[in-house]
Amino acid sequence: MTTSTIHPLGPANRHYWQALGMAKTTGADLPQAMAAGWIDQSDWADMVQRCRGCQWADGCASWLAAQGETLAEVPRACPNATVFDRIRAAR
Repeated sequence: MTTSTIHPLGPANRHYWQALGMAKTTGADLPQAMAAGWIDQSDWADMVQRCRGCQWADGCASWLAAQGETLAEVPRACPNATVFDRIRAAR
């Protein structure tokens, strides 16, 4: 049997903006991805929900603040890393 710690979801508004910031900082163009059909509204909602459950959310906020204007690689701690990578690769 495995044990896990219950982690409450973070505020939806905060994580909406945090996921959007991660996309921008890593060069994952969400408007282009939606226009091209690479992701849809449901995918975006899932991304925000994964962000809400992320245990690295505070570290993410600090990481985002430290990036400045330079594009960065998606941190592996991000629960949406594979989605952002896929969007970046599709460009």
